[in-house]
Amino acid sequence: MTQRTNQATHQNVVRFITAGSVDDGKSTLIGRLLYDTKSILVDQLESLSKTKHARVTSSDAGVDLALLTDGLEAEREQGITIDVAYRYFSTPKRKFIVADAPGHVQYTRNLVTGASQSDVAVILVDASRVNLNTSPATLLAQTKRHAAIVHLLGLRHVVFAVNKMDLFNFDEQIFKTIKVAIEDLTQKIGLPAPILIPISALLGANVVTASKDTPWYQGPTLLQWLEGLDTSPQSEKTELRFPVQYVARQDGSASDDFRGYLGQIESGSIRKGQKIKVLPGNTVATVAEIYLGNRSNRDQVNTNNEVESAQTGQAVAIRLAEDIDVSRGCLFIGADDPMPPILSKNISADLCWLDTEPLSLTRKYALRHTTNTVGAKVKEIKQVLDVETLSHASDTHPLITNEIGRIDFVLQKPIVADVFDQSQRTGAFILIDETTNHTVAAGMIREAIAQ
Repeated sequence: MTQRTNQATHQNVVRFITAGSVDDGKSTLIGRLLYDTKSILVDQLESLSKTKHARVTSSDAGVDLALLTDGLEAEREQGITIDVAYRYFSTPKRKFIVADAPGHVQYTRNLVTGASQSDVAVILVDASRVNLNTSPATLLAQTKRHAAIVHLLGLRHVVFAVNKMDLFNFDEQIFKTIKVAIEDLTQKIGLPAPILIPISALLGANVVTASKDTPWYQGPTLLQWLEGLDTSPQSEKTELRFPVQYVARQDGSASDDFRGYLGQIESGSIRKGQKIKVLPGNTVATVAEIYLGNRSNRDQVNTNNEVESAQTGQAVAIRLAEDIDVSRGCLFIGADDPMPPILSKNISADLCWLDTEPLSLTRKYALRHTTNTVGAKVKEIKQVLDVETLSHASDTHPLITNEIGRIDFVLQKPIVADVFDQSQRTGAFILIDETTNHTVAAGMIREAIAQ
């Protein structure tokens, strides 16, 4: 596969997630996108129109569009989204994978899961639930929490869709008032200047087609904005990051000198003849051969799949010209990398706490970073984010479910770490409770102290 082909593949597929508070209309929005792009089969529409759990009967589609994503029986009975639902649709210009995340506070962890796999976040704001009597207007706490999480996870593209504008007869002044509140929010959490689109997911206004009810809005519809995004990996970090997942011998015997290092290229590219550096040993080697995935078994590399180069996101086996010490957890980078990752046992990270049990200063945790897993101990709780005020609390209490905080860790052994802002794939980790084996937090490395 050539680099141009790989870029085109990334550019043609957009993964986005809908975020926001409960009842903001996330499921209805996705249903509208599916319906208006003709991505629903006739028998699906007929089945949904007869469902006993229909909540909306006045839409143009004649069915409750939210039911297209609320697949669980419990979701349909309660009229809420519980789990992340993935749906697929396409237009002549692009293909889309959309994750419908739940809005309830208790399911915030599901948002973290869905957002971590997305390129884009569509944050819905229910215009009817914004307090317009304050200055600036007051957004819901969950809207603020989701926006903060989207920012922490480093999503490159964020749009705020101000929904249910039909309840205000598409009043421009109402939209402007909410716009000021959203701009205040994004400024406080550090998001760039926001993109805002006034919509009605129920009626389809400015979702796929422009609405005649908003002549004062001259921007793109939501779908037009999504179709025009640049999601190529080249607009992210381009330096090579290749964590070694497995070391394969061609037939498992000592008589065969073949040794392939298997894994996925997290960023950048690699080519035959390139000089690379193997961390943490700082050993320089030369790439002799590159094979794409699809090996016949764990220890067998398909030598028919040899290529000259490979790019971000591809699973490969790499053979080096030199016989050096490489094992699972090692990291390949370019030999001339201007900003190499840091070997560190002391890191500071932003945590999204997911577990029902609070963060403990004495409990044993395992930090899983790329292909490495190391013991981790909490050294200090530095900050806790107050979602209501978007300030950091002075009482640095242990994090509880859905809270966000800055935590210092001491690791059992050093890891090769990037700062999250420089490399999302190698600057992120998950935290596991060694007693329960629960995944308790998602973390983003903000600082690493060199050994």
